[in-house]
Amino acid sequence: MLTSLAQAVYVVAALLFIASLAGLSGQATARRGNVLGMVGMGLALGATVLLAAETSERPVLVTLLLIALVFAIGATVGIWRVRSVEMTQMPELIAILHSFVGLAAVLVGFNSYLTEEADAVHQVEVFLGVFIGAVTFTGSIVAYLKLAGRLSSAPLVLPGRNLLNLAAVVVSLGLMAWFVVQNALVPLVAMTAIALVLGWHLVAAIGGGDMPVVVSMLNSYSGWAAAAAGFMLGNDLLIVTGALVGSSGAILSYLMCRAMNRSFISVILGGFGVEGGTVAADGEQGEHRAVLAPEVAQMLTDARSVVITPGYGMAVAKAQYPVADLVTRLRAQGIQVRFGVHPVAGRLPGHMNVLLAEAKVPYDIVLEMDEINDDLAQTDVVLVIGANDTVNPAALEDPGSPIAGMPVLEVWKAKQVVVFKRSMATGYAGVQNPLFFRENTAMLFGDAKDQVEAIITALQTQPAHV
Repeated sequence: MLTSLAQAVYVVAALLFIASLAGLSGQATARRGNVLGMVGMGLALGATVLLAAETSERPVLVTLLLIALVFAIGATVGIWRVRSVEMTQMPELIAILHSFVGLAAVLVGFNSYLTEEADAVHQVEVFLGVFIGAVTFTGSIVAYLKLAGRLSSAPLVLPGRNLLNLAAVVVSLGLMAWFVVQNALVPLVAMTAIALVLGWHLVAAIGGGDMPVVVSMLNSYSGWAAAAAGFMLGNDLLIVTGALVGSSGAILSYLMCRAMNRSFISVILGGFGVEGGTVAADGEQGEHRAVLAPEVAQMLTDARSVVITPGYGMAVAKAQYPVADLVTRLRAQGIQVRFGVHPVAGRLPGHMNVLLAEAKVPYDIVLEMDEINDDLAQTDVVLVIGANDTVNPAALEDPGSPIAGMPVLEVWKAKQVVVFKRSMATGYAGVQNPLFFRENTAMLFGDAKDQVEAIITALQTQPAHV
């Protein structure tokens, strides 16, 4: 009876997960998508607890107490992290959570091998589940260390790195044949060690500027790891959920690669973002022009159209709230204000959209790069707040640049460009930006939040736009 009920609940949960993904496809429906996903996960956990209580060899009360203890520990740690994590730390938090999924797949695989009699099909499931989990585990840890600034964002370029990756996969396939034929522990352990190194190398070889794609790629890996765990445990819902996460993460990675003019295969193989160029020197490439907040306020007052292009620096400065206030004030004066968001702005997909939604910026004025680029030539003022690589003309003009060929926001076509930066240092990808030295570009140095607030103060003392 309980088994049938649990399976019925699993079906409902799976449908809710699908509806959740559909809701997350747009900013206006994202909150609903999150709620549906949480409801689905609650139902799935409840059904799993019922199944565990019914099938466990222990007394039902003991089983429920053990599960409650695990839930209590997990909920305590989760609530603590959610309450203490900064918005700028969300990318590394997501990366480390992916590592937990990978580790869980490895542990489930070894447990399944040690406790169950398995046929050849199940042995393949165990082997592949451990392999995917191990790659996800160490790859996610490297991504976390890079995003947290504890490991250099520069790509690790080993001689013959692609051959090394290929050799690791070929050796692992040989070990799988040995494991299936003899059902021995040694090949499983050896493959796990190789997969751990492979996961580390795949992500270490990727440059820091491309980490948003890495985050979505690891999201895909964690989904396939969960699906593999579902096969090992015979849990249909886990298979479905893992497949949804894995496929959606892969699709997102593919779309982001297209937006950056990169090869999707190069993401899978590692070394993404390092071929085709060398890192540009840090030195300045001309004279830059600095301005103060009152001067920018005057530019905005005289403008009829303004575009704001945010980047990770806006998140670091927590400037989204004064930016939203500035937008409200400019629109009240009849000035057209829109946002241009690059697909990889920030450190994870949708980072800037989340920040702007948090500050209650209207969804209809937040446009993607392809929607805004054609209008930049008719724009009076562009405010570049904390962005660097996503507005770098070298991507289109310098074939030797590491970001050559990457579509960018062509802000330099506007009449005036104001770049908010703390200094003239290069961005996360370590590439100098010729935009800073163009005649129509002005640099506003300092903390982005403080400078936007200073612009708002200056606007209040100036005559309204006519």
